[in-house]
Amino acid sequence: MKMTKEESRARRKVRIRKKISGSVERPRLVVFRSNRHIYAQLIDDVAGQTLMSSSTLVLGKAGDAVKLNLECAVKVGKDIAAKALAGGIEKVVFDRNGYLYHGRIKALAEGAREGGLKF
Repeated sequence: MKMTKEESRARRKVRIRKKISGSVERPRLVVFRSNRHIYAQLIDDVAGQTLMSSSTLVLGKAGDAVKLNLECAVKVGKDIAAKALAGGIEKVVFDRNGYLYHGRIKALAEGAREGGLKF
């Protein structure tokens, strides 16, 4: 029996999470992609806390024109990087959350790198 897209992503997610974990010094940058928005969070897995977050939803409320495309994914990446640097975080572990490193996920990662994050 063939797996659905969701089941394949869930299996990839488990494989990735076995290998990576976030800490206070180097939190995990998690990406979630829905049909309408893209979200990014910095998570400290030791304490089980979300340190910072950003999304196209938040940027839309701030007044930016938001569509679900590569440019907005880059904006979210730069925004989370700016918040992280303001909070004293320079290095992160990138968690693509089971998504393929392509398209909007890749654009968000490159935007975060442009913003000054190292991973």
